[in-house]
Amino acid sequence: MMSDLEIAQRSNMKPISEVASLIGLSDDDYELYGKYKAKVSLDVLDKFHDRPLGKYIDVTAITPTPLGEGKTVTTIGLAMGLNAIGKKSIVCIRQPSLGPVFGIKGGAAGGGYSQVIPMEDFNLHLTGDTHAVSLAHNLLAAFIDNHLHHGNELNINPFTISWPRVVDVSDRALRKIVLGLGGKENGVPRESGFDISVASEVMAILALTTDLSDIRKRLGRIVIGYNKKKQPVTAEDLKCAGSMAVLMKDAIKPNLLQTLENTPCLVHAGPFANIAHGNSSILADQIALRLTDYVVTESGFGADCGMEKFMDIKCRYSGLKPNCVVMVCSIRALKMHSGKYKVVPGKPLDPGLAQEDIEAITQGSENLIKQIENARYFGIPVVVAINAFTSDTPKEIEAVRKISIENGAFDAVISEVWAKGGEGGKDLAQAVARACDNGGDFQFLYPLDAPIKDKIHAIATKIYGADGVVYESVAEKKIKLFTEMGWDTLPICMAKTHLSLSHDPKLLGRPRDYKLPIRDIRPSIGAGFLYPLCGEMRTMPGLPSKPAGNAVDFDEDGNVVGLF
Repeated sequence: MMSDLEIAQRSNMKPISEVASLIGLSDDDYELYGKYKAKVSLDVLDKFHDRPLGKYIDVTAITPTPLGEGKTVTTIGLAMGLNAIGKKSIVCIRQPSLGPVFGIKGGAAGGGYSQVIPMEDFNLHLTGDTHAVSLAHNLLAAFIDNHLHHGNELNINPFTISWPRVVDVSDRALRKIVLGLGGKENGVPRESGFDISVASEVMAILALTTDLSDIRKRLGRIVIGYNKKKQPVTAEDLKCAGSMAVLMKDAIKPNLLQTLENTPCLVHAGPFANIAHGNSSILADQIALRLTDYVVTESGFGADCGMEKFMDIKCRYSGLKPNCVVMVCSIRALKMHSGKYKVVPGKPLDPGLAQEDIEAITQGSENLIKQIENARYFGIPVVVAINAFTSDTPKEIEAVRKISIENGAFDAVISEVWAKGGEGGKDLAQAVARACDNGGDFQFLYPLDAPIKDKIHAIATKIYGADGVVYESVAEKKIKLFTEMGWDTLPICMAKTHLSLSHDPKLLGRPRDYKLPIRDIRPSIGAGFLYPLCGEMRTMPGLPSKPAGNAVDFDEDGNVVGLF
């Protein structure tokens, strides 16, 4: 079997102008970035505003193993499968962070015969959007320290400043730093740190904005800290928001690429799914829905993370309503959730994961059952996609199908897109098309005018299955403060581990009989949400002992090698 990169490099790419023409775009509707990628003009929204919206599909998953279970592979493969059965489709996904690309996870362009190409460009700089986010973010950070240096006219309390620097590299040594050392001319000494770029509120804003005017307003609303009267200080107060918006003028345009089978793909934004909302951009989805019959997008991590935020945050700001949820699972992950087997990154898999074990699947399916229930809370039909591995047996697959349908899934279908591309996604595509035609009654989990605690309680008890919520004193004070500020009408973006339905990554399956702890609550006023912290959350990853970047290089012919 060839590597993912070898498959991608041997693909038959079409010039992106041909891909654009397939979805009705003219030369005036996009800007070329080389031969195989382009940026789509936002004017397309006005040009095609009279067209009916296509069907809107969100691909999510059960709680994954640390290795992931093929959600992006399934997202891409489903779009190709829809085309293979005669349906026109576009896939919309996030741009990966360079931190994971060179760290533990590696690339995020899919895998096998279900990939977005050019794979090297997708996983590396693409068209520079993440760099624009980083520069806009760091410009504001520089304005903050420059303001302190020149007398602090806004009377900012330095101990309340919550705006760090960012860089799109996993670098644990930068998590905590001291600024302004070396004398008065080098600024005011204070503690700060670095986050990875995709954890920036600017990235979350890029994914939720709807036009240039909107992104300008959102950037202006960013809160960087408080003055000594405990009033919020914003990017607008620092007169930095206009410059930040100008830096984002090209990044706001979605990027057009293609799959291995030349299915159009819009790649745009890449916010974290534990701290931020973990979804690609509203703009990409809005454009795609006017250009095709089916739009397939995905949400980060499991349904308790990215999907809940897709529904309660992204759909609120976009006004779009999904027609179907695809729930990706694997036999391997279900066995892990039984507690019988462990999956540890960098270590060989337990041989038992490749042996038939119906009992472990039945026990581990408690997680699948809960995640189906979570999707059904929003009134949307659920199709379970069983991502096929060669070790899966017919009895195991049938067991998952039966459990899924008995517990509320519209259908459960094996997906073989990794090995067979669109051809391996035909059955899944047929099931999804039927589910979209079945209708649904979309609803949010909570009303925006509910008190902050009520919204948190709804997510904790309904989505996570907690018995209740306990608040530390810091969180209690923040709730009081944010309510006084008028921020209590914002949606909630819970920050928690992706490795469990609960706050504790060690609690597999379907945790019960626990209280969800809320350590702190922080505002993302520009993005438009509050994010409670459920335990310690890392916003700057570290590299493993053997980073994926060790293998990345050029060969003697100048071709990139080592990406996966």
